Formats: sequence, C-alpha cells, structure tokens
Amino acid sequence: MPKFRILDDIDVRGKRVLLRADLNVPVKDGRVTDPTRIERLAPTIEALIAKGAKVIVMSHFGRPKGEPDPALSLRPLVEPLEKAIGGRDVVFASDCIGDEAKRVVAGLKPSQVALLENLRFHKGEEANSAEFARSLAELGDVYVDDAFSAAHRAHASIDALTRLLPAAAGKLMEAELHALNAALESPARPVLALVGGAKVSTKLDLLRFIIGKVDLLAIGGAMANTLLLAQGKEVGRSLCERDMTETARQLLALAADRNCRVILPEDAVVAPELASGVASREVAIDAVPRDAMILDIGAKTVARIGAALGEARTLVWNGPLGAFETPPFDRGTNAVAQRAAQLTRDGKLLSVAGGGDTVAALASAGLSDELSYVSTAGGAFLEWLEGRELPGVAALSRAGGGAEH
Repeated sequence: MPKFRILDDIDVRGKRVLLRADLNVPVKDGRVTDPTRIERLAPTIEALIAKGAKVIVMSHFGRPKGEPDPALSLRPLVEPLEKAIGGRDVVFASDCIGDEAKRVVAGLKPSQVALLENLRFHKGEEANSAEFARSLAELGDVYVDDAFSAAHRAHASIDALTRLLPAAAGKLMEAELHALNAALESPARPVLALVGGAKVSTKLDLLRFIIGKVDLLAIGGAMANTLLLAQGKEVGRSLCERDMTETARQLLALAADRNCRVILPEDAVVAPELASGVASREVAIDAVPRDAMILDIGAKTVARIGAALGEARTLVWNGPLGAFETPPFDRGTNAVAQRAAQLTRDGKLLSVAGGGDTVAALASAGLSDELSYVSTAGGAFLEWLEGRELPGVAALSRAGGGAEH
C-alpha cells in the first residue's frame, strides 16, 4: 500500500487547512436530499478543529464547464454542513480563489469553517492548471484530501495542489484506502467477488483484473445472461450482449486458468416484461422460456452464493444481482445482502461494497451500515477495482512519505 501522511502525522495548530471534499450531493429545489457525503466529512472537520486548525472546505459540484452557474452553487450546502458539524458556523465564500476567498479565510474565527464556491466554476480545476492550484494554495498552509470519490480525476485541487503544500489524507480517505487494501491487496482468503449490473462490456477491465485477485467470482444481473449465452443457454428476451459471447468465453477460460471458481445463476426469476406487479415465476436456468426475461436470481442461486459467502473470509461487491429497483426482483440481491451482513456481524467476513447501484440496493435493503465498508465513490471505486492507479492517491503518496498507512 502506498505511503501517505494522515491527520495524526501533521501539525495543524493555528494553520489554515485546505480540505478537499466531495460534496457532489443530490439537490432538489435548493435543498440537499441525501446528506451522506456531507455527514461522512464531519469527523475530519471535527478532528482538524480539535487540533486548532482553521478549516477551509472546497469541492466540485456538477458539471458547470468552467463557468459560474447559479444552479450549481455550493451555497445550499451551508446549512446541512453546519448541521453535520454540530451547529458550528460555516462562512460561505462566493468564489474559491481571489480577493473574496482571501477575505473570508482571513476573517475565520476559531471553530468556524469556510466553504468555498464550486471549484469547477474555473476552467483551471479540470485542466489541472498549476496557476489555478497556486491561487488555491494562497488560501492555506496545509492540504488535506478527504475526497476518495474524486481520486480518479487528475484535477488541480486533487493533483497539482499537492505539489505546493504539505499534504495528508483525511479520515474518510484513510478509512477508504484501508478498507480497499484489506479487501484486495492483503486480504484474508478465500476472497469472493460479487459482480452484477447490466453489461459485461462496461466491466471488462474489472472482470479481467479481479479474476487474477480472487478465489471465487459470483456473477449476477443482466451481465450474467451474456455469460450464460456463451455457455449455450437459452436466455429468451433477457437483456444481454449477443456480440460479447466470444469475450465472455475468454473470461471464463481466464478464470479457469487462474483457479478462480465462477458461480453463475442456476435458476432465475422470469417474467414477460420488467414492470411492477407483473406475474413472475422461478425456473431452472436451462428452462427459460423464449418469450420471457430473466430479472433476478432464483432461490438455488441465492443459496449457492450464500454457501460461497460462508466459505469466504473477504467479500468485494459491485453491482446488484437483479432488477432491484422493481420489486419483487430485489429479492435475490436483498437475500444475499442479508447473508453478507450476518456473516459480517458474526466477525466471519470482511465485506467491502461500492458503486452507485450497489449503494442504492444496500440502502433499499436497509443494510448500508451492516457491511464492513460501503464506498460511495462510484467512479473511483470502479477504477480501483480495475487495478488502475488513482491520481488522487498517487499525488498523496508522492507528497506524503512518513509512516506507511
């Protein structure tokens, strides 16, 4: 695991700390509808304030294309951020660089927090501009990155800025990197990867990389249909990629070569269409009617994945196992999630899950807090699963040194 500093390694007393967050939260009619990312940032802010730092929070929000856009202002986040940090004052700066930002930072009182306007209102952010990074660096003495979910982007506030200020990982970044390291870099074996979702084509890099890292690979969701088709099974009108069958066969051959045991659906819940309240039934995987769609894994497959979970010591999960947004096709995903949660509670399994649909599926099952670690970092989590170097992590380790964390 790369070496990087954490909060305990840096002296921030009396210093201005530029804290890179990912506050790209859902907002509707000017109100935050899901404050999870804001709440997850709070422990880092509290720790920095307790150490006597002045905290300046910066983040991107949406895709404003390098120009100010009132609809993508961070101003609506002031109130939920104040709430997340126990009612402390959050002072808003209507720009993230220049005189206005300097004025707000200079006026910060102890235990107050500054929130800078959207970084992407300036083209220099996404261009990883050294000049824009210098303008940001003028506002702080120390840089702390707590935005793992943006770590796959080589932007100025993530990469260039680490060349200008002493840098460390925040509590959220530290927890994320430890969880991911425990799951794939130095895991307790056997390791089970649970991969679902719609398309093999979007997860080819992930599958190729993970096959070499895990002992068991269970595949569900519509992407399993493409693999079943490659084995000569009838999948009816199910969503599948018929042009990917040769690639699917190569993946299965790679798994056999790497001694990675693949678990594919043995039975399925089928229906004439994907709709709420539609009549559905369970069939063996070699008895899927030609006019039906596979929309979930069946009870035998749930039991088989459950047995694999019982055998495993580590679980990495990305992607739902059925069309979970439309009941009753959420049953397979929910049953597997409940089994993983139980084994995690019993101390028998380290379970790490991530990716947008996975997070949503676990939330709808009420199990978000029951696994060892649930990553809200969609793109960064996927790129890590694909074995790619993340610019934000590389920048921290380049700037870091110190103890290995």
